[in-house]
Amino acid sequence: MQRPDFDNIKDFDEFGKYYWYREELINICKAHGLKHDGSKIELYKVVEAYFLGEKILPQKKKKASKATVTELNLNTGLIECGFTFGNRFREFFKEQTGEENFKFNVDMVASAKAAKENGDESFTLGDLLDIYYGKKTYATYDRSALQWNRFVKDFCSDDATCIYEERLKAAAALWKIVRESDMKKEYTHELFEKYKDMIGE
Repeated sequence: MQRPDFDNIKDFDEFGKYYWYREELINICKAHGLKHDGSKIELYKVVEAYFLGEKILPQKKKKASKATVTELNLNTGLIECGFTFGNRFREFFKEQTGEENFKFNVDMVASAKAAKENGDESFTLGDLLDIYYGKKTYATYDRSALQWNRFVKDFCSDDATCIYEERLKAAAALWKIVRESDMKKEYTHELFEKYKDMIGE
């Protein structure tokens, strides 16, 4: 089934059958006067609300206040200290975790971004540490964005796809078919067999 234009889609269930890039979701939201920033998950929620008759409007940007905190501890507010993913905060979390090569995980990134966007002054560096250890959830990384990466990896892992000189190009052609349909957004050998003549053109 070919993916219809957004304005011809009847409800959110039908909308959810198709794959949408973040850029497409932003354009849909902009065109309908809706909030159009945030992660794919947040944009999907805006679209879902739209289908339920609720318009989530764009928020006016708040001016960022300059950080005045010099000493960091677990009770320090994320907004209060002007949190970034730079060396100062990496060193702080390195000390907290005892991990020499500390790296912020994707849920920490999503949570810090959400806390800033929400203006949540109660969210602390301790909360961020709890998210690192999986003790708390605030906002989660949009893993649906990884569907294309997984699709290409599985496509290239299938020995049958060696028939193409440009495997990435062939994977992209097959992905386009899947993306614009209501099929599951996953690579299978059966999918390849069904469309291999079309993607080789």
